[in-house]
Amino acid sequence: MDIFDIISLFGGLAMFLYGMRLMGNGLKDSSSGALKKAMERVTSTPITAFLMGVGMTAVIQSSTATIVITAGLVGAGVISLRNSLGIVIGANVGTTVTGQIIRLLDMDAKGVSFLEFFKPSTLAPLALIVGIFIVMNKKLGVSEKVGQIVIGFGILFSGLLNMTDAVSTLTETGLIESLFTMMGDNPLIGYAVGAGVAFVLQSSSATIGILQAFSTSGQLCFSEIYAVLVGIYLGDCVTTALVCNIGARPDAKRVGLVNILFNLSETVLILVAVTIAHSMGLLDKIWDATIHSGGIANTNTVFNLCCAILLLPMLGVYEKISRKLIKDDKEDEDAHGSEKLDALNPVFFSTPAIAFNACYEVLLEMYQLARKNVMRAFDLVAHYDATVKDKVERDEGMIDLMADRVNNYLIQISAHITSSNHIEILNHYYTVIGEFEHLGDKATNICEIAEFMDKEGITFTSRAMQELNVLRELLTTVLDYTDLTFRKCNVEAARHIEPLEEVVDDMVELLKGNHMERLQKGECSVFSGTEFLNLLTEVEHISDVCSNVGIATVARVTPQMKHQIHDYLSTLHSGNDELFNREYKEARERYFRLLGKEE
Repeated sequence: MDIFDIISLFGGLAMFLYGMRLMGNGLKDSSSGALKKAMERVTSTPITAFLMGVGMTAVIQSSTATIVITAGLVGAGVISLRNSLGIVIGANVGTTVTGQIIRLLDMDAKGVSFLEFFKPSTLAPLALIVGIFIVMNKKLGVSEKVGQIVIGFGILFSGLLNMTDAVSTLTETGLIESLFTMMGDNPLIGYAVGAGVAFVLQSSSATIGILQAFSTSGQLCFSEIYAVLVGIYLGDCVTTALVCNIGARPDAKRVGLVNILFNLSETVLILVAVTIAHSMGLLDKIWDATIHSGGIANTNTVFNLCCAILLLPMLGVYEKISRKLIKDDKEDEDAHGSEKLDALNPVFFSTPAIAFNACYEVLLEMYQLARKNVMRAFDLVAHYDATVKDKVERDEGMIDLMADRVNNYLIQISAHITSSNHIEILNHYYTVIGEFEHLGDKATNICEIAEFMDKEGITFTSRAMQELNVLRELLTTVLDYTDLTFRKCNVEAARHIEPLEEVVDDMVELLKGNHMERLQKGECSVFSGTEFLNLLTEVEHISDVCSNVGIATVARVTPQMKHQIHDYLSTLHSGNDELFNREYKEARERYFRLLGKEE
């Protein structure tokens, strides 16, 4: 045995693991958005959830990723615990696809020229050539992630070939033969080895791939590998369960626990079934027969598929056991919107699209709460109610909490993103966090004005209240467009905000002038006049917030405008934009007519 053969073996293993990770990351990054949308549509039918788990894991090449993402979505309240369990079992079956891909090592072209392209010795360099060509030629219009996936595929097979060559040399020493003979004599050793390696590598697919590479020695048989396979299932699911428990809600933790329960049940079923079948002589033909890569892949698939079919009706039992072992936390009745914060889970960092979607959901909730508070605050000016003010303050506390949590989460995400699209989203969200927080602050300021007026017995004249109602209607329209702008990242809606914001400024100036006239005529007191002017200032600031959100959205969709915002606004307000001019004129005529001021 040569030390260089050992180095070659572990070098091949390193290439294999890196190739698998590179390919998996590319697949996750390119499909994570679709993955989440598909999971959100999961029905209560276990079969549908099972098939989804199979399909999604086959796509992203990682049962751990599928189950961890599922746990995160359960914790966020996107899907229920019951609906998620079918996905968990399906993920365990879907991960066997990797082994079926690796079985290409067994392919024998036998002189058929076109089959030569599918042999690993040809497929590996071919994939590397195609992948690097895609990455280096961005003009092709093909996503760089596609090139990453193809390169990962090539590196994976190159590593397998390296391991295979090293194993063939080590076979001559008799080390491998004695190692696997020992496992065959004592299945518990094989079980422990499989579980230990899978736990260390944190991947059942990688561990089975290593086993397939060793099978090229021609010295493995079914009696030596079945216990190893079963051990691999448990070793991998323990890692998954640990990840699911990181800062998770009880239901998310239960997803990881159910995965362990399923794999323990699978272990018992397989070991009992194999023992009984062997004692009855049903496995005599394959027990000591040489098993190669394809045989290992098929055995792995059959084990998982049969156990999934038998155990799928047990989902209700697994759910009950998980609820007994993991108790619910005491819910805070005042934690309105906290379920959205649970989606800000570190497990999503490896799939930025889902992580950003979690941020989007929290930011949208922030805006809805801030907008509701603005409307409540306006109502308090007309009819003060201390209980409503308490609700505003409670929701303002949640808005501040959301802002802090999203801001910290985005800081953590920034270390995991590289694509320009994700960077644009990051910048956009950083901007709107502050704007939505300011919107909530303005609502609180209006509440304080209303509270002061109530304590001091200050009231506005009927004419002033009519003017405020018109201003409220205009502001509602601006807030509607702001909602649509952020919710759909809608540039057209964003372009409607700016002319309306200009009308708000015009109306505020007019109402200030009207109020000064009432003060001079003695129709209202100095105190009411001061509070009326303070209220108009807050309204003006609210429209400014909406304008900033609209501008940030335009900048996100058209990044080239990022450094031209001043020129963009100058063009609009200088009268050189026909669409702006038309909308501004129509809105001004409409709302000033409501004030009784014909334009």
